[in-house]
Amino acid sequence: MEHINTRSAQGVCHEKDKVCAQLLQDHHAIPVYIPDSLAESHYNGFSNTILWPLLHYHPGEFVFDEGHWQSYQEVNRIFAQVIAERLQDNDIIWIHDYHLMLLPGLLRQEIDRRKKRAKIGFFLHTPFPSSELYRILPVRQEILRGVLGSDLIGFHTYNYARHFLRSCFRILDLRGSLDGITVPGRTVHVRAFPIGIDPDEFSTSLESTAVQERLRDLQNSFKGQKLVVGVDRLDYVKGIPHKLHAFERFLSNHPEWIGKVTLLQLAVPTRPDVEDYQDLRAVVNELVGAINGKFGTVEYVPVHFMHKSLDFTELVALYAVSDICIVTSTRDGMNLVALEYIAARSGNPGTLILSEFAGTAQSLPGSLLVNPWDTEQVAEAFSTALAMDQSTQESNFCFLHQYVSKHTW
Repeated sequence: MEHINTRSAQGVCHEKDKVCAQLLQDHHAIPVYIPDSLAESHYNGFSNTILWPLLHYHPGEFVFDEGHWQSYQEVNRIFAQVIAERLQDNDIIWIHDYHLMLLPGLLRQEIDRRKKRAKIGFFLHTPFPSSELYRILPVRQEILRGVLGSDLIGFHTYNYARHFLRSCFRILDLRGSLDGITVPGRTVHVRAFPIGIDPDEFSTSLESTAVQERLRDLQNSFKGQKLVVGVDRLDYVKGIPHKLHAFERFLSNHPEWIGKVTLLQLAVPTRPDVEDYQDLRAVVNELVGAINGKFGTVEYVPVHFMHKSLDFTELVALYAVSDICIVTSTRDGMNLVALEYIAARSGNPGTLILSEFAGTAQSLPGSLLVNPWDTEQVAEAFSTALAMDQSTQESNFCFLHQYVSKHTW
């Protein structure tokens, strides 16, 4: 098995052969060298300024740019050329995510031209929007045809697969069934494959000396407090402002909890050079300051906000110490934080507040589902979770833990 991925071309031209040989030997990986300006236009231009917001139901966030579209096509062509040079009969090619949605179609052309036999799989790690929204994309047909070069197309949930099928039916006037599409000469299969995690990694780490020591430190630091944890990338689809607005409303509606509950919000830095994300960080910082200024005292800080990454030991301890985990994504392909929290609370039930717009919402019946746009509902979910009796909490967590334990990666 070989892995093919991008690598910056800057400053390594004279080392290409050496780097390629080393990566192939050590990791079975092959680098695809992309000039920095082209990579920037492909990644931050088309992939993350056009496709990312559209796939996550934020179409107002993008303005179509023909230059970025040309870059997206070019990078997909470069990948196709690198793969085609290594193509052998009966190869299985597995393509991942929205950055390479044209690649299956380009490879299909190469396979047919070279008269080879190979299977192509494509998996999308994001949501796929409804056809009514997707069709606003100016290059909607090209993207669909690109993905349809695959033999098997995978999505996190049945809803995403259904939206994709409906888009193909409406926009390309194709025909098919609930699990496939007929294209000239073959059938493209479309399936849902919910991704999981390795729960044993969390439960094993939880028993380690390092995690136990850190857990005791956190328990001592927040003694007498109920803890709510949020772990998100600092991205507008993660709904961090929605969460903070709801927490502020909760404390206003339930002043009896002031001084007794703390929100621990981790925001992992994402695309710090992009203006939209800089603006988001400013909004979040302002909300955190407003809540702490309104409800905080010398002894009590309602929101502990961390804009950084945490190592695995610290993350597991953070999950383990928290009574509640809250996920308020406005859209999310799956959201593995919900699964990680459950795995890290093994043997010690916790409560999960989960956005109904996260892919995991379809699979976790023991969670408290909320609409992150409904501030009052999320605020009341805080109250419900904090007041939940032990029996109900244990019953709900049993369903959650069974799912996470069964549906691993």
